[in-house]
Amino acid sequence: MAEENNKQATAGSGSAKPKPPAVKPAAPGKPKPAAPAAGAPAASSARKGVYKPAEERADANPFKDSKVGAFGGWFQERFSMVTPILDYMKKKEVPQHRLSFWYYFGGLTLFFFIIQIITGLLLLLYYRPTEAEAFARFVYIQTEVPYGWLIRQVHAWSANLMVLMAFIHMFSTFFMKSYRKPRELMWVSGFILLVLTLGFGFTGYLLPWNELAFFATQVGTEVPKVAPGGEFLVEVLRGGPEVSGETLTRMFAMHVVLLPGLVMLVLSAHLMLVQVLGASAPIGYKEAGLIKGYEKFFPTFLAKDAIGWMIGFALLIYLAVMFPWEIGVKADPLVAAPQGIKPEWYFWAQFQLLKDFKFEGGELLAIILFTIGAIVWILVPFIDTKASKEQKSPLFTIFGILVLAFMLVETYRVYLEYGW
Repeated sequence: MAEENNKQATAGSGSAKPKPPAVKPAAPGKPKPAAPAAGAPAASSARKGVYKPAEERADANPFKDSKVGAFGGWFQERFSMVTPILDYMKKKEVPQHRLSFWYYFGGLTLFFFIIQIITGLLLLLYYRPTEAEAFARFVYIQTEVPYGWLIRQVHAWSANLMVLMAFIHMFSTFFMKSYRKPRELMWVSGFILLVLTLGFGFTGYLLPWNELAFFATQVGTEVPKVAPGGEFLVEVLRGGPEVSGETLTRMFAMHVVLLPGLVMLVLSAHLMLVQVLGASAPIGYKEAGLIKGYEKFFPTFLAKDAIGWMIGFALLIYLAVMFPWEIGVKADPLVAAPQGIKPEWYFWAQFQLLKDFKFEGGELLAIILFTIGAIVWILVPFIDTKASKEQKSPLFTIFGILVLAFMLVETYRVYLEYGW
């Protein structure tokens, strides 16, 4: 009897043991829960809560195991984010053909802009943008500050060379049709940079506060008055009805604050587009087999660009030492304007056209022509549909030749009349 009771007790205890919960199949697309690690306590498997996978963090320096030298390893450990940029530049290629040398003028423009920034910051240490002190500080920099004359001459000549390189770069880009699809925005940003560069020349011309700069600014700021809204624009530029110390302060502010900020913004976008889209070969060169090959942008093309920069720097120092710009005479608003007042050479073409249009309404007509010409010029990539289809567009080539011829002829006419 006892034996029978023991069997029943054993059977009863076996039926009372809870069954393990049925495992539901995971929903499609969801990760399966991780199995408990071996040796983990049983209590952890029964713990309730939301499943959280192990967090995996990216290596702070993914290039630490690359085979580089001691200095390269030190650099990669601290600036590992630069390495992908360098790798991208190494993969980027520049086509080689008989017109490849035109590519270097964009880099030269950038180089002279950098020189402008460096020398401009040095000149700021001594310059004072007031009617009473501007000319005196200008003379002080030229005569008293150690190497001040050289810094000022380098600043003046680099400004002129920067404008020259920008014009060469623009026309070479135009005639090679490098503005065509998909580089339209490169052309637009480049044209805006050229306009801002000319703005640098216009606002910086008055800063020496000498006689020539004063009366040239007076003549230059008179021109917009004939256009609708021109009176307001002239009032903003001058800070009053006439050129005065207030005009000097405003030109200085635009020259050292407003324009550099705008240039840096547009220049960053332009350089980004250049890196992403690359250099463009002339239409038909690839199909005709005129592409000699491709060279790496880094370090091959940049090394050649650096050679161009050194040649440009040597030319800059030569011009600064051998052909220094004159100090002039302090501006006096009460005296009559001297004979032969003219703007800087890169405004000579517009200056001569305004002189030619001396009939009634001629100045307004000249301004309208300049405005229409600038709008057409900036929209060329969108108008020249043939170039976008990799077809030659001789009409736009002729248009570019006419624009270039106009600028050269009008500039030469001013030179013949006024000299350098």
